[in-house]
Amino acid sequence: MDLAYIPSPSTGVIHLGPVPLRGYAFCIILGVFVAVWLGNKRWIARGGTAGTVADIAVWAVPFGLVGGRLYHVITDYQLYFSEGENWVDAFKIWEGGLGIWGAIAFGAVGAWIGCRRRGIPLPAYADAIAPGIALAQAVGRWGNWFNQELYGKPTDLPWALKITESANREAGLYHPTFLYESLWCVGVALLVIWADRRFELGHGRAFALYVAAYCAGRGWIEYMRVDEAHHILGLRLNVWTAIVVFLLAVVYMVVSARVRPGREETVEPRSRRPVETEKTDDSGEAEDADTAKADADGGPDDSEAPAASDDVEKNGAGNGAGSAAKG
Repeated sequence: MDLAYIPSPSTGVIHLGPVPLRGYAFCIILGVFVAVWLGNKRWIARGGTAGTVADIAVWAVPFGLVGGRLYHVITDYQLYFSEGENWVDAFKIWEGGLGIWGAIAFGAVGAWIGCRRRGIPLPAYADAIAPGIALAQAVGRWGNWFNQELYGKPTDLPWALKITESANREAGLYHPTFLYESLWCVGVALLVIWADRRFELGHGRAFALYVAAYCAGRGWIEYMRVDEAHHILGLRLNVWTAIVVFLLAVVYMVVSARVRPGREETVEPRSRRPVETEKTDDSGEAEDADTAKADADGGPDDSEAPAASDDVEKNGAGNGAGSAAKG
């Protein structure tokens, strides 16, 4: 008899009247809000302005969702395009199936577009948002719990996940790999925040650290999973992906530290203040804008005005005399 285990929800959908609230979608949305909230705080601390992270996220999030779904459908095409399967299910993102590799890759493209429109360097933005992305993944993994998916091998540990029987799964107690990855992502976020404060990471190195740390955990967690996946040389495809991406992230950190040490001094261009066109005194009379600008620039004071007038009068008189003599 099993005395302790993690129960699974009886359903992944809660109906609020006629509106269905799906647990998977709710976790994804909540994760996005967490990422934007933390990214905004870090961006302001780096010298940026409030709201910039959210403005760029408007580009990055849709791109990320499309990329994550494409990666999943392409790497697990047999779930949608095999005989007896319905290809329309490939569009049912609320039923689960987002590949983090595709989400990050396409999300980076969307972020690049948003950064380019604002004149912001993408690496600086990526550094600010990196811990938030890790926390978003930690929250999003609980969507797999609602769908009873992505669990590991059978186990009798006290924290085993209880899975109920359905058409595509067998009832039993399994390793809660969704929980392992969620906790790992929290640790990755804390690691990046600490390292960024300790070493003042810049030029994309905080983001690269997040990628490397996540891949290190994803490799062993992926190895525990029992859901259907493609294998290459005995390893799951996502394990190979984690290895390759981990190496690329480490190489980037090393090369970037040598080529561009330190951190960016400016992460966001400041907008110029509008030039004043009028200046009103206490009596309500408007002064000329050019006069106000000249005073602000340290122009000539009133004491110099008489001298200038004398010169004009003298030059004028001399010119007049000369003209009379010539006449």
